[in-house]
Formats: sequence, C-alpha cells, structure tokens
Amino acid sequence: MLRLESVGLRYGQGPEILKDVSFAMRPGDFYFLTGPSGAGKSSLLKLLFLALKPTRGSLHIFGQDVLGLTRQNLPSVRRRIGVVFQEFRLLDHLSTFDNVALPLRVAGRNETSYRRDVMDLLDWVGLADQARAYPPVLSGGEKQRAAIARAVIAKPQLLLADEPTGNVDPVLAKRLLHLFLELNRLGTTMLIATHDRALVRQAERPVLHLEAGELTLQ
Repeated sequence: MLRLESVGLRYGQGPEILKDVSFAMRPGDFYFLTGPSGAGKSSLLKLLFLALKPTRGSLHIFGQDVLGLTRQNLPSVRRRIGVVFQEFRLLDHLSTFDNVALPLRVAGRNETSYRRDVMDLLDWVGLADQARAYPPVLSGGEKQRAAIARAVIAKPQLLLADEPTGNVDPVLAKRLLHLFLELNRLGTTMLIATHDRALVRQAERPVLHLEAGELTLQ
C-alpha cells in the first residue's frame, strides 16, 4: 500500500527532519508511530498524506510514485486516505453532523443516503447529542472525536492519525481504540502517531519509533 525508501525531508535550507526513512505497509497493516516531541512524526504523516514531498528518496502510495503525481492526480489519491489532524481542522460554520458528513458530500452523495451512517458514528464516539452544535461551543475532546469521525466516515483505505486520543479521557480513548481496531479488521490500513503508551500496550500492534529523524521498528 505504501513504501518509503531512504526518504529524507528538510524544510528549505534547514537540517533534515527525516533521515533515510525506509518502511512499507501492506493492506490491512496496523502500526503505531511513537517518538519524542519534535522527532518528525507529524512531518512523516504529512508526507504520507501528500501535503509534502520528500527532499530525497522515494515514496510510493497505492502503487504510484508520489514524486510523479501531478496536481490533477492528487485529489483522487487523497480521497483514499483519512487523516486525523492534531489541530482538528473542523469548519466553524458547519455543524458537527455536517463536518463529519463533509467527505461524503464532497464525493457527491446526498444526505438521505448517509444520514443514518453519520448519526450511528456520532453515537459511537459519544457526540450524538452534539450533532447540531458548532465547533466553537465544543470542548477540545469533543472536537477531537468529531475529527476522528470525519476521518473514518468514508471508510478510507488508509487512516493516518496524529495523537487521536490526546484530548480525551482513558475511558473514551479505549472506546476509540476499539473503533480503530474494528476498522482495521474490516480492511482499513492504520498508522497512528501517539504518546499514549497505554493505548499501544492495549492494541498489541507493531510500533515504529522515530527519534532524531531516524525510524526503527520496535
């Protein structure tokens, strides 16, 4: 599904953020990505979401060479990837329901075809009673759950998550982990960046550790 070979990344003329990163994920894999703050985890996720391109090395996603993708090709590849950002990126002028449903609307579906799916997912993440609320009145944890729901509503082939349980309590973190595991069981490939060691222990999935720009499998 994705393969990185000797990937390096730097911003402008600065030092390399990622150094000779090589790893591959097959369909159905589930990896955690750990490492100290500033290690480059968010930069690696941005590469995989095609928000950045490698400074050197090669990156293939869904069998396509990222360096060869044109601006016109990017949207079709990105639609196969779900992303949970640390900063949520919810649209303040849309309700929780509409924020979560946005990927389906962009894909051209009408509301009657997805209303039940969206409400079921909001119920699962504990936001059914906030379906008509707007982001400015949501807590940090509620925004996090809405962002996770939006990322998974379209059943992406690959899910990238940057600290998806960073703003929720341990009980809800465990519930969200069960959601991730169920999505993985149904075929979604997962890469989750986290500092939550308890989450990693509960899932018993392989761990990629990034430190000082270098990646190792633990």
